[in-house]
Amino acid sequence: MPENYQLTLDEVEALATKTLEQAGASPAAAASVARSTRLAERDGIRSHGLLYVPIYAEHLRCGKVVGSATPVVNSTSAAAVQVDAGNGFAHTAIDAGWGKFTSAAKECGISAMSLNNSYNCGVLGHHAERIAEDGLVGLCFTHAPASIAPIGGHKPVVGTNPFALGVPNGKNGAAILIDQSASVIAKSEILLRSKIGEAIEPDWALDENGNPTTDASEALKGSMQPSGGYKGFGVGLTVEVLAAALSGALLSTQASPFSGTKGGPPSTGQFFIAINPQSFAGDQFATSIGSLCESIENQDGARIPGSRRADNRKRIEVDGVTVDEALMTRIKNA
Repeated sequence: MPENYQLTLDEVEALATKTLEQAGASPAAAASVARSTRLAERDGIRSHGLLYVPIYAEHLRCGKVVGSATPVVNSTSAAAVQVDAGNGFAHTAIDAGWGKFTSAAKECGISAMSLNNSYNCGVLGHHAERIAEDGLVGLCFTHAPASIAPIGGHKPVVGTNPFALGVPNGKNGAAILIDQSASVIAKSEILLRSKIGEAIEPDWALDENGNPTTDASEALKGSMQPSGGYKGFGVGLTVEVLAAALSGALLSTQASPFSGTKGGPPSTGQFFIAINPQSFAGDQFATSIGSLCESIENQDGARIPGSRRADNRKRIEVDGVTVDEALMTRIKNA
């Protein structure tokens, strides 16, 4: 019988750190990505957790990610921070610019940080939540290699291109956390289904001929379905303008895939905005957010966005993470 492994979150982080360093990541890069892996597993977002570690290792070894990259941070104005990730991990570049970015928002009322020559940044919502933990409203955007075709077309133009909103709760946390992509489902979920040989839902993706498919492998050759039809494609296009064009990154159509070894560094981008609510609404902001949350919580069966993740982390912080033998083998052999 296959063996399952039960890991604590500390063990998850240590395993990711060791694997990434062995594959060529610098200690700083390995630590940043391993922390992201831990947070994904903690929140029950398995598709962005340990599942991705062998892919990260593969990309370090083939040169899609530069493990020794040193991010270059520039303050182009009082409220604008630009980070060149040097084709290294986005996580490290985000950490490098974070202090200037959040300090500028607190001083100026609003600030923005762009990243180019970057890579997959993990769970986007974690960065929005981190902004909220600093007492700021966070808006985060990241694009990805093209996987969604425009309505009426069949050739992918934009990636799954998620955006995230983090709203502070005044207690070093997030009252609301929205994290959603332009596609019906995250592409990493289809990747996960392809790894375990499980069918996908019929409305998730099209095959390379533009036909609906439930085969995850065929879906990866085709295109993702946008969430809400043309509205979802519009969201993806909005994110493309901010995270790619405004950041000076490659467009989604120009970026190499986040999976496999084909192509060099994807050179994608991110764009983060931080807003100091005190600069605009003062103490009224906290009152309004409290009332807004109550109007949702007071309805039976209704959930504030982000609450499911919060529930998962309470459980997983105690119970730990179950890792199947196949995944553990891939990590050990990465």
